[in-house]
This record gives sequence, C-alpha cells and structure tokens, in this order.
Amino acid sequence: MKKTILRWVAVGMILSLAGGVVAAAEEKGGSLEKVIQEAAEVRPSPQQMEWQKLEYIAFVDFTVNTFTDKEWGEGTEDPKVFLPTELDCRQWARVCKEAGMKMMILTAKHHDGFCLWPSRFTEHSVKNSLWREGKGDVVREAAEACREYGLKFGFYLSPWDRHEKSYGDSPRYNEYFKNQLGELLSNYGEITEVWFDGACGEGPNGKKQEYDWPGYYEVVRRLQPKAVIAICGPDVRWVGNESGVARETEWSVQPAELTAEAAGKLRWHPAECDVSIRPGWFYHASEDDKVKTVEQLLEIYY
Repeated sequence: MKKTILRWVAVGMILSLAGGVVAAAEEKGGSLEKVIQEAAEVRPSPQQMEWQKLEYIAFVDFTVNTFTDKEWGEGTEDPKVFLPTELDCRQWARVCKEAGMKMMILTAKHHDGFCLWPSRFTEHSVKNSLWREGKGDVVREAAEACREYGLKFGFYLSPWDRHEKSYGDSPRYNEYFKNQLGELLSNYGEITEVWFDGACGEGPNGKKQEYDWPGYYEVVRRLQPKAVIAICGPDVRWVGNESGVARETEWSVQPAELTAEAAGKLRWHPAECDVSIRPGWFYHASEDDKVKTVEQLLEIYY
C-alpha cells in the first residue's frame, strides 16, 4: 500500500513538472517508469531540510529608500540621508519572535548600492552617514538581535548596484561583489539564508553586467556551508510572484536544468513564497493606509 501511494504521489509530481522533461527522457531511451522512480527518490539536502522547518520568516527592507521615499534608489543618494534616529533592531526581532517567525532576512544592500554595514570596498555605506556618527552597523545590530531572541539570520544582497562604478565591467564587479559577500559571510556569525535576486541593468560603461553565479555560490559554500542560497540560487527558488500565493501543486521536485544535457534529471528545489505587508517593499508614509490587515495576511498564510 505504501509503495502504491508513493508511486501515485510521484506520478502527480511528474505531471506537474515541465512536460519536456518526460519527453526528453523518453527520447533518450528512458521511460516514464524510470522518471517516476527518479522523482520519488529525490531528497532535500540537510540545509534545505533545516530551511523548510523554518516555515514562516520575516523579510526586512530598509535602506536609503526609507528616507528618500523611493522604491528603487538610483545610487546617487547622499549617505547622510540615512539617519534612523530611533532604530531598534531588538524591537524588530522581538516582534518577529512574538509573531511566531523563525528567521529574519535583512536587505544588506539593495539596487542603489548603499550598504547597511561599513564595507571596506565602498564609501557608499553607513560609515559615511550621520547615524551613530558613522560608526554604526545595521547588519550587526540585526544579527545580534536575532540571536538574542532565538531567530535565525539571513541577508539579501542585490547583485545589481547602481552606484558602483565597476558595474558593467564584469570581471571587476564580480570581484567587488564577492568581496562584499565575504564580509557579510565572515563577520556576522551564522548565516542561514543568502538571498539573491536577478535584477540586472547596464553599468556606467553602457554594458550589461554578467554575474558570476558559480563564483558567488562558491564563496557562500566555503564561508557558510550550512546556508541555503535562495531565489537566484541552487537551494531555493522564487515562487514566481510577490502576492504570497503559490500554484495549487507547487512541487519541490523540479528539473535540474532546462537544458538538453540535463533533461530528465531532477532535484529538490523548493519555492519561497514572498509577500509584502504594503504595496511595495520599502516604507512610504503615503501608503500607511494600504497596509494589509491581519485578516488578509492570515488568509494568505492559509
């Protein structure tokens, strides 16, 4: 009976996967039976398993945009506009804990390139703000608050950087980005999730940056082997929208790569389903009356 149930669960997985996987497998001399068996045997990695146990987490978007009233900064902002006079990361962590969340992800750097930590590799950071007389570090305060309240900690680091002059000079910028990754992965204790999105624009030289994804992944694996790499990453994928709603059958077994060479090969690749409590992700006073109600958020959760 158990094998029969497992088989039909696997059949459901296959039917919900990209149709080309089965077709390609059969073209290469495989069979539907073989693909079903492969799907049934796919397992999460230890990191993925621990991540899935978290279930419900917080995403904190906070940067110069909070003070310029923009959703996407332009990279030309004066660091002095960043002045959170009443910042209390412990209050963030306490509320997350009280809400039953198990991790907090902080936007360490958004597309504007402003760093919430005193990066050695740029002047566009909190070290040149008036906050804490230039000696503050939001990443550190958030990480320490999470540990105090028993939360896991992760960070978002935008590959797109509208401030950094080397952006668009792919080799130079990739080295710059990996240096910043190294700082965040080395100086703030255990990191549970590293969140990359795929936003990519032209650099000052008019060329589109080519991200060194394998190189980025190598840095994470080497410095924080227990962390999952999410969204543009091999461990966790984006659900495909920002409404908090997944497909009715959002299987974690997915094609390894949509290429002929990897056709028929499957892996565990769960989806992260993100939603903001506001119309956008950053704070705008004009949207204070548009915050989702508890009832709306609870419906999304269910």
